[in-house]
Amino acid sequence: MASGLSVAVVGLGFGRAFVPIYQAHPNVDRVVLCERNAELLQQFGDEFGIPDRYEDLDQILQDGHIDAVHLLTQVPRHVEQTLAVLNAGKHCACAVPMGTTLDGLRQIVEAEKRSGKNYMMMETAAYSREFLLAKDLYLKGELGELTFLRGTYFQDLEGDYPDYWRAQPPMHYATHSLSPIFALTGRRAAAVRCMGSGRLRPDLQMPDGNVFPLQTAIFELEGTHIVAAVTKSWFQVARSNIEAFDVYGDKGSFEWEQLDGEGAAIFKFDESRPTQRRNAEAKRMEPPFRPDLLPPELHAHMKGWHGGSHPHLVHEFISSIAEGRPSAINAKTAANWTAAGICANDSSLINGERVTVPTFY
Repeated sequence: MASGLSVAVVGLGFGRAFVPIYQAHPNVDRVVLCERNAELLQQFGDEFGIPDRYEDLDQILQDGHIDAVHLLTQVPRHVEQTLAVLNAGKHCACAVPMGTTLDGLRQIVEAEKRSGKNYMMMETAAYSREFLLAKDLYLKGELGELTFLRGTYFQDLEGDYPDYWRAQPPMHYATHSLSPIFALTGRRAAAVRCMGSGRLRPDLQMPDGNVFPLQTAIFELEGTHIVAAVTKSWFQVARSNIEAFDVYGDKGSFEWEQLDGEGAAIFKFDESRPTQRRNAEAKRMEPPFRPDLLPPELHAHMKGWHGGSHPHLVHEFISSIAEGRPSAINAKTAANWTAAGICANDSSLINGERVTVPTFY
């Protein structure tokens, strides 16, 4: 495996959580910081002992010694900045969502192919310890044949969040709920029916923007008889934040915990009991962290945000570059995952009519 990669972390709000992970990765020799807020840039540059600091992405793109860029910037700029990074001949990781229009997704797919560089959408839900547990149960056959999947993502955005979130439909930011479904089954959404529920208060609405505080959708999974239900909300739902998914099979099922700390619920049929009037046995299980999937240098970062997913994301992105292979959530995969939410919003605007989800090859 090659070594000596130079990585720029762009955006030190959320991005600061990834800086020490890149610093610890055995295949990264140099980390560079980029942040428009000069005060934050100096604060975290000093905290992490990083001398290379830039206030503008263009400076990063012109630095021929930087191999890869991790974008942790505002959603409306993801497509524009991703294209700039790939077109500059650098590998690009980007926070979710990949984009908010189908055309934007197509442009990134084409740019990845044209540049020969790696793109990875850094979807935390596809690497959380909860997902890794459900995936392990499924691959071992303990869930049996899948019957139904469900994703739920509630987050309240009132307060000091940027105004652009008010204009953005909830389903444009649905990959936290969709990615576990697609990653577990290995399928994409073929079609979707979606309805918006409720109406945003007038003080939350933006001109020509989203009007739904919540959207809920039924997705048809390509090549199967399975559907998945996904609900995403931004406002007007009195519920603590949750990014959850549930998986139901004919032998066993997995349900995300309802309250923090109670553990996931695992249901299994007792095969020794008669099938008449049987009931699945239930138990709580704390999803384990997975140091076995990480190099030893990253073990100290395993119990961070988003179910411990951050070091797994960094390791996959860096390993894909070092090994000369596509990332696990490359441009085509990311586009297929992201397009499902975009098409769900389109369906909600025509009263839940069925919308075909395009395929990205």
